[in-house]
Amino acid sequence: MRRPRGLVTEIVESLAASIRAGDIKPGEKLPTEAAIMTRFDVSRTVVREAISKLQASNLVATRHGIGTFALEQVDPKTFQISPADFATINDVISVLELRISLETESAGLAAQRRTEADLIAMQQALDAFEDSIKHDSDAAPSDFQFHLEIAKATGNRHFAELMTYLGENIIPRTRVNTPARAREDRDTYLKRVHTEHQTILAAIRTQKPDAARAAMRLHLSNSQERLRKSQI
Repeated sequence: MRRPRGLVTEIVESLAASIRAGDIKPGEKLPTEAAIMTRFDVSRTVVREAISKLQASNLVATRHGIGTFALEQVDPKTFQISPADFATINDVISVLELRISLETESAGLAAQRRTEADLIAMQQALDAFEDSIKHDSDAAPSDFQFHLEIAKATGNRHFAELMTYLGENIIPRTRVNTPARAREDRDTYLKRVHTEHQTILAAIRTQKPDAARAAMRLHLSNSQERLRKSQI
C-alpha cells in the first residue's frame, strides 16, 4: 500500500519535472485537481498538499477561482540554488552531495587555520543548538550558524560567502520533516545531530584536519542516508 506522503512526493516530482523540462510552459495552466486525482489515483487532499509544495518551491502560483499556473524558471546557465531546488527529497539529497564536497574540505581547512575566536563562535552555535532542543525548536538557525562558522574559520572568504548564499534552506529539516522520515522522535534525532557536530568541533579544536574532514563527511552522509531510507 502506498503511503500518503509518498503519493504527495510522486505528484510533486512528476509535475516539477514537467515544468523544468518545459512540458508545462511558464504561464500555462496545470491540469485540474480532478485530472490529477484521476491520473495518480489519489484523493483531493493529497493533490492539494502536492500543489502547496510546488507553490512553496516557486514552481507554480494559484489564482483563486481560476487555477494553478506554472511560473517562469531561472535560466539554467546561471548558477542558483533557489527554493525550487528543494521541492523533493531527491532535490534535498542533491544539495547534500554538493555540501559534502564543499564542507568536507571546509572542515579540514578550519582545523588548520582556526583561531580561538573561531572556536568560541562555533561553541556558541552548538550551545544555542542544545538550548533549542530543550525549547522544542527545530534548531535550524543554530545548525546553519555552526556550519557557517566553520566556513569562516577556513580564512577563505569564498567558503563563507558560498555558505551565506546557500542560506538556512540547506538544512534538510527546513524543507522536509526529517525526524519523522527517519522514524525517530524529534529529541533523539536532534541529539544525534548534536553529537555529530561535537565530534566535528573536537577535531577542529585539536587541529586534526583529516579527522575533521572525516567527521564532516560522516555527518552529512548520515543526513543523506536518512533521507534515502525515508523513501523506501
